[in-house]
Amino acid sequence: MDHACCAPSRPLVTGRAPVAGRGGTRSGRSRSGRPRGQVPVPSGRFAMGDPFGEGYPADGETPVHDVSLDAFRMDATAVTNAQFATFVKETGHVTGAEEFGVSAVFHLAFAANPGANRRDVVNQVAGTPWWLAVRGADWRHPEGEGSDVAARQNHPVVHVSWDDAQAYASWAGKRLPTEAEWEYAARGGLAGRRFAWGDELTPRGRWMCNIWQGTFPTDNTVEDGHLTTAPVNAYSPNGYGLSCTAGNVWEWCADWFGADYYRRAPGHDPQGPEHGEQRVMRGGSYLCHHSYCHRYRVAARSSNTPESTAGNIGFRCAGAA
Repeated sequence: MDHACCAPSRPLVTGRAPVAGRGGTRSGRSRSGRPRGQVPVPSGRFAMGDPFGEGYPADGETPVHDVSLDAFRMDATAVTNAQFATFVKETGHVTGAEEFGVSAVFHLAFAANPGANRRDVVNQVAGTPWWLAVRGADWRHPEGEGSDVAARQNHPVVHVSWDDAQAYASWAGKRLPTEAEWEYAARGGLAGRRFAWGDELTPRGRWMCNIWQGTFPTDNTVEDGHLTTAPVNAYSPNGYGLSCTAGNVWEWCADWFGADYYRRAPGHDPQGPEHGEQRVMRGGSYLCHHSYCHRYRVAARSSNTPESTAGNIGFRCAGAA
């Protein structure tokens, strides 16, 4: 299964490499000394991986293996546009999408942008024509020039690379979660379940996450009310207090990706392979659908190159207990 169906990898077009943003000095800590916006996740042991055999073989969701973790803290939500704007204001950080001048936008999102101009479409991503390389698309302009985040302050920031996420986490006195931490926290204490709320996607007909409804990639019925991102707290939190761990936006993790890593991972606090070409992404996005990208399950994995950006990639942070 091609990861580009989830979020295409850079380069979308030939261009210069991004320049790192300027570092900030703000700690991002509350009066208690702990980073803001985080909830405690207790120490424990869990079965990591897909017990249902539903994953794509190339993603390496098996074998299911026991993992133990020390207590840590996790952002209750994905980082929002408002939070990222504060970071940019205080540090002068320039994102990779801004430096490249181009980022990936889903074709229906681009079409819904009142200011859309087809001249801004540099190309369509090979093999996945629903992804458009759009000039001027970045975190401030998710669908390209003419769009903005003024009415989406509480939505997850998108068009951020792994490098951008790392820079934000450092500024905020946090870090990116390991893949094991992400899955453990996303499960919310439910052992061996398909989703953070149980095994049924829509219990009693209720949507529990922001994913695609309809026929991908041409017709989204928007049954849940969201063509693209939803507010970061739009759905009920799981047992540990984390919201939207399925769908909405992909979330970067600290680890390098290895499809065979589960076969050799240590049993305590695995950190991922020592080297790699792509970083792990977790959680799925508003584009996931059972017909082509069944990666909104809590065990699902994906990955992308660290410099890649798209309109469905965001992140949340972790921290010390």
